[in-house]
Amino acid sequence: MPSKADVKAWKAQLVAQAEQQILKLTDSDQFKKYLNTLAKFHRYSARNIDLIYAQNPQATQVSGFKQWQKAFNRTVNRGAKAIRIAAPIIKKLTPAEQKHLDTTDERAIVGYRYLPVFDVAQTSGEPVLSAKDFVKENLADHQNETSLYNAFKDYLNQQTDLKVSEVPLATLNGAKGYFQPSTNEIVIGGDEPDNALKLKTLYHEYAHSQLHGLKSVFKDRPRAYQETQAEAVAYVAMQNIGVDTSNYSLGYVATWAKDTAVIHSALSEIQQVSNKVIELSDGLTKQLGLQEAQEGPEHDLKMLAAQSLNKSYQSLQQQIQQTTSPQQKAQFKNQLHEIHEEISERTQKQLKAFAKKNPEIKQPDSEPDQSLKR
Repeated sequence: MPSKADVKAWKAQLVAQAEQQILKLTDSDQFKKYLNTLAKFHRYSARNIDLIYAQNPQATQVSGFKQWQKAFNRTVNRGAKAIRIAAPIIKKLTPAEQKHLDTTDERAIVGYRYLPVFDVAQTSGEPVLSAKDFVKENLADHQNETSLYNAFKDYLNQQTDLKVSEVPLATLNGAKGYFQPSTNEIVIGGDEPDNALKLKTLYHEYAHSQLHGLKSVFKDRPRAYQETQAEAVAYVAMQNIGVDTSNYSLGYVATWAKDTAVIHSALSEIQQVSNKVIELSDGLTKQLGLQEAQEGPEHDLKMLAAQSLNKSYQSLQQQIQQTTSPQQKAQFKNQLHEIHEEISERTQKQLKAFAKKNPEIKQPDSEPDQSLKR
């Protein structure tokens, strides 16, 4: 049984290991690996993202031992080494403790414990499907990338105090876009032919508006620091929706990756804005119907518009043809059958409604002519 001192030392080692891994992020390739982890685990705390990355930079989805069994019908492979993450210890406060802490809260975090989780690669069983895998295929279509760009631009113009406008690329002196803090305006090269780059540019400039606007506490960061942060947020946002923009420069990270305090501050700021962009993008892709075809049995087909239902049907047909996994093929076929039943039911209702409104149209006999039977 390890002593308290041993446990404390082990926890300190985990955190130190995470810090050392981040200190190695002094080139674009390493930084992209970290940002990939950030995109995959954007709902984790910055501390746990660091811990996951330090212990397994290739991790894509983590869960506890029992959670893999109950929620995913998968089992952790024998001999798999757990990844440890920090979980808060919450205690109900006594009146005396509330007074001592000068709080009216009934509960408070009194410490942390380190829980074991396992990456999906360390498990076996039924395939784990991610909606974002399918969003990638949908967004590969230029029209859909343009749709998401327009939806995000409209959202910023209509729901925020930002103004987004477009100008010809020729007027931007080689840039793809810019953010003007004094007017709180984002300007994008409207005739950019690469739709993925155009969307990424909007994410980049939006990150500037959130991190480096006039009211931001980070507005005085050095230029290289600001550009690296903004490009990092854009990269994370594009990775989140399944579009790989790794061929675009992430900036020269080594200019600020020398100091531990600056690193943690920068990554924490990146995470905050990345979370916001990811949530906005997820909501917009759902509104645009880019995730509707793959949301699984829990998705209410009766709520889908006819056009979306037909798109879902066509998309699943393509999925069945392309997948090589028998389990995935079977799952897609089940979803296709559900959609087929819904389309059939709607068609029958429409035919009945039409017949009721047009009684003059002769209806077929309930018993067909025997001469037509074969």
